[in-house]
Amino acid sequence: MLPKKYIPIDCNYYDVLEAFATKRTLVDILYKDEQQNPQQVQSKIVDFFILDKVEHLKLKDGQSIRLDFLISVNGLRPPEIGTCKV
Repeated sequence: MLPKKYIPIDCNYYDVLEAFATKRTLVDILYKDEQQNPQQVQSKIVDFFILDKVEHLKLKDGQSIRLDFLISVNGLRPPEIGTCKV
């Protein structure tokens, strides 16, 4: 299945993810895989990166997840529409 077009996440939600990474918090992540099936993982966020204009987070075990595929992190859901202004 071809990846869907990337939709940037809300910058305030990104700040929350960065705080989890900075504090090395163990987080429960619910996300959609490339086939849009829900997946769950528990890990620590260690980095953020951009690949082909798509933002990802990297977990301690090396797994990466597209930010727009996140359903929730520690029960916190991203807003439906970003509220950040450039």
